[in-house]
Amino acid sequence: MGPTIKTTLTGIEMFRKELDRGEAGDNMGALLRGIKREQIRRGQVLCAPGTVKSHKKFMAQIYILTKEEGGRHTPFVNNYRPQMFIRTTDVTVSLTHPEGTEDPDDKLIMPGDNVEMQCELIHDVALEEGQRFTIREGGKTVGTGIVTKVQE
Repeated sequence: MGPTIKTTLTGIEMFRKELDRGEAGDNMGALLRGIKREQIRRGQVLCAPGTVKSHKKFMAQIYILTKEEGGRHTPFVNNYRPQMFIRTTDVTVSLTHPEGTEDPDDKLIMPGDNVEMQCELIHDVALEEGQRFTIREGGKTVGTGIVTKVQE
């Protein structure tokens, strides 16, 4: 995720018009004191200090799209590593069966399954319980889910 950078928000613009405030989901420009364009990248979160935490490991309820829904044609096994899209960032994730699952290496996850999975991102991302996400592979959406429990 990169280091936390403290700054002051000096202005907000949307489509070249100044605004008094921005809301979640707005596509806006933020004028940040002392920050160069090279210091930021897509997917970073702008928030008040201490209001958002970044995490790497969590449990999630995931629905795997069927072939008819535009998803996978084949099942996948434990330790599947697709891309996960959370808010405006994408990151590689390792999907595994929860600890204590009997013989997790043999259990196939089929298209159409709604399963609880252990998720581990390759780097920390700002997320919280109840956060929705999309799973993509090879340029197409193969699943969707919701964070049920943050672990690390």
